[in-house]
Order: sequence, then C-alpha cells, then structure tokens
Amino acid sequence: MGNKILFVDDSASMRHVVAIALKGEGYEIVTAEDGLEAYSKLNERFNVIISDLKMPHMDGVEFIKHVKNSTTNQFTPIVVLTTVLSEEVKEQCHQLGAKVWMEKPFKPQALIDVLKKLLG
Repeated sequence: MGNKILFVDDSASMRHVVAIALKGEGYEIVTAEDGLEAYSKLNERFNVIISDLKMPHMDGVEFIKHVKNSTTNQFTPIVVLTTVLSEEVKEQCHQLGAKVWMEKPFKPQALIDVLKKLLG
C-alpha cells in the first residue's frame, strides 16, 4: 500500500467519507474516534496525521502535544481538519507543530491536494 495516514475524528460519518476518499487515492488509512484512541496507535509510524480538534476523552490540541512528544511520530506532518474558527487555537496548533489547518466543511479533493503536497 501507499502512505499510511492516521485520521482522528469523533464523527463516524466523517471517518467513513475521508477513508473512502483517501483509500481511492491509494493511501492506507488508520482511523480513531478520539485523541485517546489515536494516542494508543502512536507506536505505529504514520506519514501524515489528520486530526479534528473537538473530540471527547482527549481533544485535538492535547493529542497534537502527544504526537510531538512521541518517538515514532514527532516529525510526522499534522493536518488539523476542524470546525473551530478561533485564530488563537489555530496559532496554538501551529506553534505545537501542525502544518496545515483546514476548516469543515471541506471538499475531499482539497484534502487530497494537501496530502500530495505534504508527501511530495
């Protein structure tokens, strides 16, 4: 398979739609329904991590902190895909190491284009 992507979102329908779109482009997709479940998967190496911010158990900001402190994924590019429109939170995510900020709703092709740029 192609590049391995972790997609974290508490919406089952969002996980389903994104997984179908990205699998169609040849990406290997691993999903998690919140930051806590995603945290348990950080022993795997991912080429990109896509995360929502508003999630139960562990929000996206806290999850990003854990990613950047992990040994296997600390340099993995992170895409934030969210409905949060706060410039303060956006800046915080960028300072923590998120590379791209995308707002929902979004077009799957826009996400695919971002991934192609990040992965070369």
